[in-house]
Amino acid sequence: MGSIVVDVMLKPEILDPQGQAVGGALPRLGFNGFTDVRQGKRFVLTVDGDVTDEHLAAAREAAETLLSNPVIEDVVSVHVLDESAADESAADEADAPAEDADGEPDEAEDGEQ
Repeated sequence: MGSIVVDVMLKPEILDPQGQAVGGALPRLGFNGFTDVRQGKRFVLTVDGDVTDEHLAAAREAAETLLSNPVIEDVVSVHVLDESAADESAADEADAPAEDADGEPDEAEDGEQ
C-alpha cells in the first residue's frame, strides 16, 4: 500500500491563535529560541498498491477543493510518503522508552520491567 501526504497551512496573513498559544507556552516550558509558531494540518491518503501519477493528481485536486479552505489556507505540499522513512520512524519510536503523560520515562510498577 502506498500513501500520499498533503500538508496544509494557514496563509501567512491569517491570524493563527493556536500557533500563538503554542509559541507563548514554549519558553514557559523551557523551550527557548523559537521566534514564531504556525500550526497546520496533515492528511495521509492511503491507496492500494503503489502510488501512481493519477493518484497524485487526484490528491492534489482533493487538497485544493476539499482538504483546504482556499480563502484562508495554502496547500504547501503533496508528496508520496517514503515508506522506508516511516518504517524507520516507527521502529525508533518502538525502541524509545515509554513516557508518562508528563513526559517522564515510565517506570515499571513494583520493580517490574
